[in-house]
Amino acid sequence: MARPRHDGARARRVLDEAGGFGAMTWVMAIMLFLTILSAALGLGTGHATRSLDRQLSGRLTVQIVVGDPVRRDALAARALATLRRVPGVVHAVPVPRAELERLLAPWLGGDAADPALPVPAMIDVDLAGDGDAARVAAAMAAVDPAIRVDRHEAWMSPVSGFMTTMTFLAAALVVLMAVATGAVVLLAARAGLETHRETISVMHMLGSTDVQVARLFQRRIALDAAIGGAIGAVAAFAVVLFLGLRLQALGSELLGGVTLGAGDWILLALLPPFFVLLAMLAARTAVLGTLRRVL
Repeated sequence: MARPRHDGARARRVLDEAGGFGAMTWVMAIMLFLTILSAALGLGTGHATRSLDRQLSGRLTVQIVVGDPVRRDALAARALATLRRVPGVVHAVPVPRAELERLLAPWLGGDAADPALPVPAMIDVDLAGDGDAARVAAAMAAVDPAIRVDRHEAWMSPVSGFMTTMTFLAAALVVLMAVATGAVVLLAARAGLETHRETISVMHMLGSTDVQVARLFQRRIALDAAIGGAIGAVAAFAVVLFLGLRLQALGSELLGGVTLGAGDWILLALLPPFFVLLAMLAARTAVLGTLRRVL
Protein backbone atom coordinates (compact mmCIF):
# COMPACT_ATOMS: atom_id res chain seq x y z
CA MET A 1 0.00 0.00 0.00
CA ALA A 2 2.93 2.33 0.59
CA ARG A 3 4.11 2.08 -3.02
CA PRO A 4 0.85 3.42 -4.61
CA ARG A 5 0.84 6.32 -2.18
CA HIS A 6 4.43 7.16 -3.08
CA ASP A 7 3.68 6.91 -6.80
CA GLY A 8 0.54 8.98 -6.38
CA ALA A 9 2.52 11.72 -4.63
CA ARG A 10 5.10 11.68 -7.42
CA ALA A 11 2.27 11.91 -10.00
CA ARG A 12 0.81 14.94 -8.24
CA ARG A 13 4.21 16.65 -8.33
CA VAL A 14 4.56 15.92 -12.02
CA LEU A 15 1.13 17.39 -12.71
CA ASP A 16 1.93 20.41 -10.54
CA GLU A 17 5.00 21.14 -12.63
CA ALA A 18 3.13 21.07 -15.94
CA GLY A 19 3.96 24.20 -17.89
CA GLY A 20 0.51 24.38 -19.47
CA PHE A 21 -1.13 24.84 -16.09
CA GLY A 22 1.17 27.70 -15.08
CA ALA A 23 -0.40 29.85 -17.76
CA MET A 24 -3.79 29.36 -16.08
CA THR A 25 -2.78 31.73 -13.30
CA TRP A 26 -2.46 34.67 -15.67
CA VAL A 27 -5.46 33.65 -17.75
CA MET A 28 -7.62 33.62 -14.62
CA ALA A 29 -6.13 36.92 -13.46
CA ILE A 30 -7.07 38.58 -16.75
CA MET A 31 -10.52 36.99 -16.80
CA LEU A 32 -11.32 38.04 -13.23
CA PHE A 33 -9.97 41.53 -13.83
CA LEU A 34 -12.22 42.08 -16.86
CA THR A 35 -15.20 40.35 -15.23
CA ILE A 36 -15.11 42.44 -12.06
CA LEU A 37 -14.75 45.64 -14.06
CA SER A 38 -17.73 44.67 -16.23
CA ALA A 39 -19.81 43.71 -13.19
CA ALA A 40 -18.91 46.96 -11.42
CA LEU A 41 -19.91 48.92 -14.53
CA GLY A 42 -23.25 47.13 -14.70
CA LEU A 43 -24.01 47.59 -11.00
CA GLY A 44 -22.95 51.24 -11.04
CA THR A 45 -24.96 52.17 -14.13
CA GLY A 46 -27.93 50.26 -12.74
CA HIS A 47 -27.82 52.38 -9.58
CA ALA A 48 -27.42 55.56 -11.62
CA THR A 49 -30.39 54.66 -13.83
CA ARG A 50 -32.67 54.00 -10.87
CA SER A 51 -31.50 57.18 -9.16
CA LEU A 52 -32.15 59.21 -12.32
CA ASP A 53 -35.61 57.70 -12.73
CA ARG A 54 -36.50 58.56 -9.13
CA GLN A 55 -35.28 62.13 -9.56
CA LEU A 56 -37.13 62.72 -12.82
CA SER A 57 -40.34 60.87 -12.04
CA GLY A 58 -43.08 63.35 -11.21
CA ARG A 59 -41.05 66.47 -12.04
CA LEU A 60 -42.25 69.09 -14.50
CA THR A 61 -41.18 72.47 -15.81
CA VAL A 62 -43.87 74.98 -16.77
CA GLN A 63 -42.67 77.49 -19.37
CA ILE A 64 -44.36 80.79 -20.23
CA VAL A 65 -42.88 81.73 -23.59
CA VAL A 66 -44.24 85.23 -24.25
CA GLY A 67 -42.29 88.12 -25.75
CA ASP A 68 -44.10 90.85 -23.83
CA PRO A 69 -42.46 90.91 -20.35
CA VAL A 70 -45.54 92.43 -18.68
CA ARG A 71 -47.89 89.76 -20.05
CA ARG A 72 -45.30 87.07 -19.37
CA ASP A 73 -45.00 88.01 -15.69
CA ALA A 74 -48.77 88.21 -15.33
CA LEU A 75 -49.23 84.75 -16.88
CA ALA A 76 -46.46 83.37 -14.67
CA ALA A 77 -48.19 84.67 -11.55
CA ARG A 78 -51.55 83.20 -12.64
CA ALA A 79 -49.94 79.88 -13.56
CA LEU A 80 -48.17 79.68 -10.19
CA ALA A 81 -51.35 80.43 -8.27
CA THR A 82 -53.23 77.81 -10.31
CA LEU A 83 -50.52 75.17 -9.84
CA ARG A 84 -50.63 75.54 -6.08
CA ARG A 85 -54.35 74.70 -6.18
CA VAL A 86 -54.02 71.65 -8.45
CA PRO A 87 -54.41 68.36 -6.55
CA GLY A 88 -51.22 66.28 -6.63
CA VAL A 89 -48.83 69.25 -6.87
CA VAL A 90 -46.42 68.94 -3.95
CA HIS A 91 -44.14 71.83 -4.77
CA ALA A 92 -44.25 74.70 -7.29
CA VAL A 93 -41.64 77.47 -7.30
CA PRO A 94 -40.63 79.97 -10.00
CA VAL A 95 -37.10 79.75 -11.33
CA PRO A 96 -35.30 83.06 -10.59
CA ARG A 97 -34.21 85.05 -13.62
CA ALA A 98 -30.67 85.11 -12.22
CA GLU A 99 -30.59 81.31 -12.43
CA LEU A 100 -31.83 81.40 -16.04
CA GLU A 101 -29.16 83.95 -16.91
CA ARG A 102 -26.53 81.70 -15.36
CA LEU A 103 -27.70 78.78 -17.50
CA LEU A 104 -27.66 80.91 -20.66
CA ALA A 105 -24.26 82.50 -19.97
CA PRO A 106 -22.18 79.71 -21.60
CA TRP A 107 -23.98 80.39 -24.91
CA LEU A 108 -24.76 84.10 -24.73
CA GLY A 109 -21.97 85.40 -22.54
CA GLY A 110 -22.66 88.82 -21.06
CA ASP A 111 -25.77 89.24 -23.22
CA ALA A 112 -27.58 86.72 -21.00
CA ALA A 113 -28.01 89.48 -18.37
CA ASP A 114 -29.52 91.93 -20.86
CA PRO A 115 -32.95 92.98 -19.44
CA ALA A 116 -34.31 93.26 -22.99
CA LEU A 117 -33.54 89.59 -23.70
CA PRO A 118 -36.89 87.72 -23.97
CA VAL A 119 -36.18 84.98 -21.45
CA PRO A 120 -39.21 82.76 -20.78
CA ALA A 121 -40.57 82.44 -17.26
CA MET A 122 -40.21 78.98 -15.75
CA ILE A 123 -41.79 77.19 -12.81
CA ASP A 124 -40.41 73.96 -11.33
CA VAL A 125 -43.12 71.54 -10.24
CA ASP A 126 -42.91 68.38 -8.11
CA LEU A 127 -45.84 65.96 -8.28
CA ALA A 128 -47.07 63.32 -5.87
CA GLY A 129 -47.47 60.78 -8.69
CA ASP A 130 -46.96 60.33 -12.42
CA GLY A 131 -50.69 60.45 -13.11
CA ASP A 132 -50.91 64.06 -11.95
CA ALA A 133 -49.02 65.36 -15.00
CA ALA A 134 -52.12 65.28 -17.20
CA ARG A 135 -54.06 67.26 -14.59
CA VAL A 136 -51.34 69.92 -14.52
CA ALA A 137 -51.26 70.14 -18.33
CA ALA A 138 -55.03 70.62 -18.43
CA ALA A 139 -54.89 73.31 -15.74
CA MET A 140 -52.15 75.22 -17.60
CA ALA A 141 -54.02 74.99 -20.90
CA ALA A 142 -57.03 76.56 -19.16
CA VAL A 143 -54.87 79.47 -17.99
CA ASP A 144 -53.38 80.14 -21.45
CA PRO A 145 -52.63 77.92 -24.47
CA ALA A 146 -49.16 79.54 -24.75
CA ILE A 147 -48.03 77.88 -21.54
CA ARG A 148 -45.92 74.75 -22.12
CA VAL A 149 -45.54 71.82 -19.74
CA ASP A 150 -42.33 69.77 -20.12
CA ARG A 151 -41.81 66.49 -18.30
CA HIS A 152 -38.22 65.95 -17.21
CA GLU A 153 -38.67 62.21 -17.63
CA ALA A 154 -39.58 62.63 -21.31
CA TRP A 155 -36.52 64.57 -22.44
CA MET A 156 -34.13 62.53 -20.28
CA SER A 157 -35.50 59.15 -21.40
CA PRO A 158 -32.76 58.69 -24.07
CA VAL A 159 -30.12 59.04 -21.36
CA SER A 160 -31.94 56.58 -19.11
CA GLY A 161 -32.35 54.18 -22.02
CA PHE A 162 -28.64 54.35 -22.86
CA MET A 163 -27.68 53.67 -19.25
CA THR A 164 -30.04 50.68 -19.15
CA THR A 165 -28.41 49.37 -22.32
CA MET A 166 -25.00 49.70 -20.70
CA THR A 167 -26.23 47.73 -17.69
CA PHE A 168 -27.44 44.84 -19.86
CA LEU A 169 -24.23 44.97 -21.91
CA ALA A 170 -22.14 44.68 -18.75
CA ALA A 171 -24.23 41.68 -17.61
CA ALA A 172 -23.71 40.04 -21.01
CA LEU A 173 -19.94 40.59 -20.72
CA VAL A 174 -19.90 38.88 -17.32
CA VAL A 175 -21.70 35.86 -18.78
CA LEU A 176 -19.34 35.77 -21.77
CA MET A 177 -16.32 35.91 -19.46
CA ALA A 178 -17.66 32.98 -17.45
CA VAL A 179 -18.23 30.95 -20.63
CA ALA A 180 -14.76 31.85 -21.95
CA THR A 181 -13.18 30.85 -18.63
CA GLY A 182 -14.89 27.48 -18.73
CA ALA A 183 -13.72 26.94 -22.30
CA VAL A 184 -10.11 27.84 -21.44
CA VAL A 185 -10.12 25.43 -18.50
CA LEU A 186 -11.50 22.65 -20.71
CA LEU A 187 -8.71 23.17 -23.22
CA ALA A 188 -6.04 23.35 -20.51
CA ALA A 189 -7.29 20.16 -18.85
CA ARG A 190 -7.35 18.25 -22.13
CA ALA A 191 -3.88 19.50 -23.00
CA GLY A 192 -2.65 18.37 -19.58
CA LEU A 193 -4.15 14.95 -20.10
CA GLU A 194 -2.39 14.60 -23.45
CA THR A 195 0.93 15.76 -21.97
CA HIS A 196 0.76 13.30 -19.06
CA ARG A 197 -0.88 10.40 -20.88
CA GLU A 198 1.93 7.97 -19.94
CA THR A 199 1.90 9.05 -16.28
CA ILE A 200 -1.87 8.60 -16.09
CA SER A 201 -1.58 5.13 -17.69
CA VAL A 202 0.91 4.10 -15.00
CA MET A 203 -1.44 5.45 -12.32
CA HIS A 204 -4.26 3.38 -13.78
CA MET A 205 -2.10 0.25 -13.70
CA LEU A 206 -1.36 0.97 -10.04
CA GLY A 207 -5.07 1.09 -9.29
CA SER A 208 -5.93 4.78 -9.58
CA THR A 209 -9.45 5.51 -10.80
CA ASP A 210 -10.60 8.19 -13.25
CA VAL A 211 -12.10 10.15 -10.36
CA GLN A 212 -8.77 10.17 -8.51
CA VAL A 213 -6.97 11.43 -11.61
CA ALA A 214 -9.63 14.08 -12.12
CA ARG A 215 -9.10 15.26 -8.54
CA LEU A 216 -5.41 15.85 -9.25
CA PHE A 217 -6.28 18.10 -12.18
CA GLN A 218 -8.99 19.82 -10.14
CA ARG A 219 -6.51 20.57 -7.37
CA ARG A 220 -3.94 22.00 -9.76
CA ILE A 221 -6.43 24.14 -11.68
CA ALA A 222 -8.17 25.28 -8.48
CA LEU A 223 -4.85 26.48 -7.09
CA ASP A 224 -3.95 28.36 -10.28
CA ALA A 225 -7.47 29.79 -10.51
CA ALA A 226 -7.38 30.94 -6.88
CA ILE A 227 -4.00 32.65 -7.26
CA GLY A 228 -4.91 34.24 -10.58
CA GLY A 229 -8.34 35.23 -9.32
CA ALA A 230 -6.82 36.94 -6.29
CA ILE A 231 -4.40 38.89 -8.48
CA GLY A 232 -7.11 39.92 -10.93
CA ALA A 233 -9.57 40.81 -8.16
CA VAL A 234 -7.10 43.03 -6.29
CA ALA A 235 -6.19 44.86 -9.50
CA ALA A 236 -9.85 45.27 -10.48
CA PHE A 237 -10.89 46.56 -7.04
CA ALA A 238 -8.06 49.09 -7.15
CA VAL A 239 -9.24 50.34 -10.55
CA VAL A 240 -12.89 50.50 -9.41
CA LEU A 241 -11.93 52.51 -6.31
CA PHE A 242 -9.80 54.86 -8.41
CA LEU A 243 -12.61 55.45 -10.91
CA GLY A 244 -15.07 56.01 -8.06
CA LEU A 245 -12.87 58.75 -6.61
CA ARG A 246 -12.54 60.34 -10.05
CA LEU A 247 -16.33 60.36 -10.51
CA GLN A 248 -16.84 61.99 -7.13
CA ALA A 249 -14.31 64.67 -8.03
CA LEU A 250 -16.31 65.59 -11.14
CA GLY A 251 -19.23 66.78 -9.02
CA SER A 252 -21.76 65.71 -11.67
CA GLU A 253 -25.24 64.88 -10.40
CA LEU A 254 -25.76 62.34 -13.18
CA LEU A 255 -22.41 60.58 -12.87
CA GLY A 256 -22.55 60.88 -9.10
CA GLY A 257 -25.25 58.20 -9.16
CA VAL A 258 -22.73 55.67 -10.51
CA THR A 259 -21.94 54.26 -7.08
CA LEU A 260 -21.60 50.84 -5.46
CA GLY A 261 -23.30 49.88 -2.23
CA ALA A 262 -22.20 47.35 0.39
CA GLY A 263 -24.22 44.62 -1.30
CA ASP A 264 -22.53 45.36 -4.63
CA TRP A 265 -19.07 45.00 -3.10
CA ILE A 266 -20.09 41.68 -1.55
CA LEU A 267 -21.36 40.49 -4.92
CA LEU A 268 -18.09 41.50 -6.59
CA ALA A 269 -16.10 39.74 -3.86
CA LEU A 270 -18.04 36.52 -4.57
CA LEU A 271 -16.95 36.46 -8.21
CA PRO A 272 -13.42 35.03 -7.59
CA PRO A 273 -14.71 32.03 -5.56
CA PHE A 274 -17.39 31.47 -8.19
CA PHE A 275 -14.79 31.39 -10.96
CA VAL A 276 -12.63 28.96 -8.96
CA LEU A 277 -15.62 26.62 -8.59
CA LEU A 278 -16.37 27.05 -12.29
CA ALA A 279 -12.79 26.14 -13.19
CA MET A 280 -12.88 23.06 -10.94
CA LEU A 281 -16.16 21.88 -12.45
CA ALA A 282 -14.91 22.43 -16.00
CA ALA A 283 -11.68 20.58 -15.26
CA ARG A 284 -13.51 17.62 -13.72
CA THR A 285 -15.93 17.43 -16.64
CA ALA A 286 -13.13 17.59 -19.22
CA VAL A 287 -10.90 15.04 -17.51
CA LEU A 288 -13.60 12.46 -16.78
CA GLY A 289 -15.10 12.81 -20.25
CA THR A 290 -11.72 12.40 -21.97
CA LEU A 291 -10.59 9.48 -19.80
CA ARG A 292 -13.79 7.57 -20.43
CA ARG A 293 -13.44 8.00 -24.18
CA VAL A 294 -9.72 7.46 -24.63
CA LEU A 295 -8.16 5.59 -21.74
